Amino acid sequence: MNGSILLASDGSAHALRAAEEAINLAKSLSKDIVVAYVVDYDQSKKDVLHSTGSLEREQKRKKQLQTTEEKLQSAGISYSIKLLHGVPGPAIVEYANEHEISYVVLGSRGLNSLQEMVLGSVSHKVAKRVQCPVLIVK
Repeated sequence: MNGSILLASDGSAHALRAAEEAINLAKSLSKDIVVAYVVDYDQSKKDVLHSTGSLEREQKRKKQLQTTEEKLQSAGISYSIKLLHGVPGPAIVEYANEHEISYVVLGSRGLNSLQEMVLGSVSHKVAKRVQCPVLIVK
C-alpha cells in the first residue's frame, strides 16, 4: 500500500490516543500522515453565529489540533492537515476513498457525545464504508 495514513482528529482524548497509534504505524511503515479535521455543517453554523469573525473560528480549530500537531512534530513524522467540510463520517469516508490512503486511524468517540448516542458513531460509519483498513482506538 503506497498511500498515507489518514488520522481523523477533533482534539478529543480519543483522537489524541489515535494520534499516538497513527504515529507508531507511520514509523513502522515509513508513511506520512494526513490529519483530517472535519468542520461539521451544524457546528459551523453555530460558530459563525457565536464568533466575532473567521480569525476566531480558525484559531479555535488550530487549538483543537495543537496537541496532535505537537505529538507529530516531536515524533518527527511528516504530516499535513486537511480541513474537510460536512458530516464527519461521510466526509472522512469520501476523502479516504478518493485519495491514496493506506490506513484510516480514528478514535472510538469524539467530542460530540450526543451524535454518538443518537446517530451511531463516526468510527462505525467509517469502518463500514471506507475501502482501506481502519484502526479504531479506544
